[in-house]
Amino acid sequence: MRVALVQVASPPEEPPAERRERVAAMVAQARGADLVVLPELWAAGYFAFDRYTERSETLAGPTVTAAREWARELDAYVHAGSIVERDDTGRLFNTAVLIAPDGQIAHTYRKVHVFGYASREAELLTPGDTLDVCATPFGPVGATTCYDLRFPELWRDLVDRGAQTVVVPAAWPEARREHWRLFTTCRAVEEQVLLIACNAVGVQHGGVVLGGHSRVVDPWGTVLAEAGTAEGVTFCEIDPAVVGKVRAEFPVLADRRWPHAGQSREVRRS
Repeated sequence: MRVALVQVASPPEEPPAERRERVAAMVAQARGADLVVLPELWAAGYFAFDRYTERSETLAGPTVTAAREWARELDAYVHAGSIVERDDTGRLFNTAVLIAPDGQIAHTYRKVHVFGYASREAELLTPGDTLDVCATPFGPVGATTCYDLRFPELWRDLVDRGAQTVVVPAAWPEARREHWRLFTTCRAVEEQVLLIACNAVGVQHGGVVLGGHSRVVDPWGTVLAEAGTAEGVTFCEIDPAVVGKVRAEFPVLADRRWPHAGQSREVRRS
């Protein structure tokens, strides 16, 4: 299985429509990949908080529509990163979208842990409240987004739902790059999953520099690919079967004794 990580910058002066055209050319370079992954809120710009409302869109909006066309053209799965999704009531969500090769939406995920530290995301967006896994030819795939990396209980829930690969679009700042490396490796190892994380790059509103270093990490913690800090496409060959092999050889998930997977979580006190 071939994965393409498309690191995108979202300069404040660039309109989203022009950015989609530019990114289309980058995505075209990913031809031959089975899965193409983009970052979090690359079209709207993560730190463009004052423009979230005007740049919000539905799942039938321009960003997902473009991604559906890219998937058909490439005959590949395209994880479109995430969009500022607007629902029928006007609420806004940070929604990740996976498109199948036929152009149909295969999976969506509304970010559960919206970010509040030096960010207005938690003020402006509604947290998601559902979690599920999508069947694909390369196994069950789940998704989390950026800040979700800091919440292992969410990841364990994904594993209990069958996830073997987890895709993570992000807009993770350069200032906390080592946290990015730590958490992407840690989540892959503790949950015994293939972790495919695509981060944004460049300077956004407020002068925040995004860290790049998109990466693919296997269940042993081996970094199979890591990009730098520039825009571009990074390819990685992976074997989805490694998840089953690692879980069989080192059955840490099967060895769990603390309540999990729907069991009671009551703690006995003496």
